Amino acid sequence: MLLNLMGISKKYYRPTRESSHFEAVRSCDLQIQSGRVTEIIGRSGSGKSTLLYMASGLLLPDSGKVLLDEKDLYAMGDRELSLLRNKNFGVIPQGQTGLFALTVLENVKLPATLYADGDDYEERALNLLDMVGIRHLAHARLNELSGGEMRRMAVARALLLEPGIIFADEPTDDLDDENTKSVLSLLRSSADRGAAVLLVTHESEARNYADSIYRMDGGNLLPVS
Repeated sequence: MLLNLMGISKKYYRPTRESSHFEAVRSCDLQIQSGRVTEIIGRSGSGKSTLLYMASGLLLPDSGKVLLDEKDLYAMGDRELSLLRNKNFGVIPQGQTGLFALTVLENVKLPATLYADGDDYEERALNLLDMVGIRHLAHARLNELSGGEMRRMAVARALLLEPGIIFADEPTDDLDDENTKSVLSLLRSSADRGAAVLLVTHESEARNYADSIYRMDGGNLLPVS
């Protein structure tokens, strides 16, 4: 599976003395390939999260294309794109996300509940919770979780359907060193089994897990290694 970003750009409306727009991403090219972890580092506001959400079909670029095996994501209809994302993409969003009316296990099973038979994925969901160290919280409500436990739940949820491409936006926020290593090892293992991983972090904490590293600076994507 190959995701090809071709000259994608994004501006936000933010009036200043100099301009009425802020260019978050400037004509970036990137290939995200199966079996590889691609890491993008950069300070807050550098455009790395904007690039990730355009790559994952969640944010329309102002210009450029996002091609999945030569198929243009943003030429699809909403339903077609939604089904493609759920089948092929796993997204770990920034921050603490989840449905507070559901338990941890129900949140992790949610992708399968919406598009498949959630009961068929219960064992896998529990195994993933075990891998990220929170199986004991499977039946807890989200208001009982710490920030780090919420992040680990989001990792398990993103991996439930064994997606071909994983988009991870600051997946180790709020995690200690041990849990950071566990999450990064899990993403690396997913790549070793054939997934493509796009990983966004502040600094290169994943250097030992990534195949290629880029830096986002002022909306520009620059190769590091």
